Amino acid sequence: MMLSPDQAVDSDHPSSAPSDPESLEAKGLRSCCASDLEAPDGEGAGGGGGGGGRPGPHPPQPLSREEKRRRRRATAKYRSAHATRERIRVEAFNLAFAELRKLLPTLPPDKKLSKIEILRLAICYISYLNHVLDV
Repeated sequence: MMLSPDQAVDSDHPSSAPSDPESLEAKGLRSCCASDLEAPDGEGAGGGGGGGGRPGPHPPQPLSREEKRRRRRATAKYRSAHATRERIRVEAFNLAFAELRKLLPTLPPDKKLSKIEILRLAICYISYLNHVLDV
């Protein structure tokens, strides 16, 4: 807030500045924060009561199911447990691919294959075995 020169002179001497809200408002020195002048019952001192002031403190709202889940998942303990479960899942997944890979004939037999290559080769091999059994 910009002060005029005569207001600036009065504000330099705090002992001479009036402290009641009416005097401050008349001189243009009213606090920019309405909460400084709030009445004890929580209503602002600005008058009017048309919703222009700050709202009072609200009682805490009960958390929704989704918010409770989000907060629970944000804890370090939950993240650590989730990471452990995911690691176990990925290890089991990779083990299943390794076992499938052992059953597929390739040249050379120790050739490294990606997971998609293993799946495609398994599809072709199953088709070939079906064809052999049908003949």
